[in-house]
Amino acid sequence: MAKNIYVGNLPWSCSEEEVRTAFENYGEVYSVKLINDRETGRPRGFGFVEMEDQGALEAIENLDGTDFGGRNIKVNEARPRPERPRW
Repeated sequence: MAKNIYVGNLPWSCSEEEVRTAFENYGEVYSVKLINDRETGRPRGFGFVEMEDQGALEAIENLDGTDFGGRNIKVNEARPRPERPRW
């Protein structure tokens, strides 16, 4: 089973590979997705990491609030996106 992890307050200059490397210290990383602005294409400063359950719990515990590229990152279990009405 895999857990999806929210990673916020990322520096805009970081790459998916840098995020993957930080999380691989805690277990197998299945995917990394950094979110870009739709209109400008610039990074929005957050993303999602999918990894195996036990490693995900360790990563959340050990990386939340730590320095990553000069910024204190926010790491927690991702919540499902709320349903929005389509007009």
